[in-house]
Amino acid sequence: MAHPLIPQINDIANPIAAELGLEVVAVIFHTHERPPSLRVDIRNPNADTGLQDCERMSRALEAALDAAEAIPFAYALEVSSPGTSRELTTDREFNAFGGFAVQVTTTEPLDNKTEWQGQLIRRDETAIYLSLKGRTVTIPRTLVGKVSLDDNG
Repeated sequence: MAHPLIPQINDIANPIAAELGLEVVAVIFHTHERPPSLRVDIRNPNADTGLQDCERMSRALEAALDAAEAIPFAYALEVSSPGTSRELTTDREFNAFGGFAVQVTTTEPLDNKTEWQGQLIRRDETAIYLSLKGRTVTIPRTLVGKVSLDDNG
């Protein structure tokens, strides 16, 4: 069953998407997560949907939702598209997808693991920082093979 706030969120998101030349494909509220996450899937009907489309929509939608006080509790906003490249490589991508679920694959084991799944906190010159159930994990960049958005997170 859809969350009761979905119609109001759609009413806010659809005009913003149209103004940006985009379309809202789906709005999903994952209330079982902490914090709850609001996922808005978009597409660009005139071109491949890219990271810049997601960034523009995310900024505009976040401001509109805050101004309307549409969601009365803390939540994480995720704007994505099936057409968005799932691998993160640039500082800009790491900044844009902070708070998103990611999977990090290391080139050699760290704490006996080569796969890490959690929420991306940030990346700096030396490491990638993930939140795993509220605990911060630091993965040295020298060990990082790949960082991808995690659809299952």
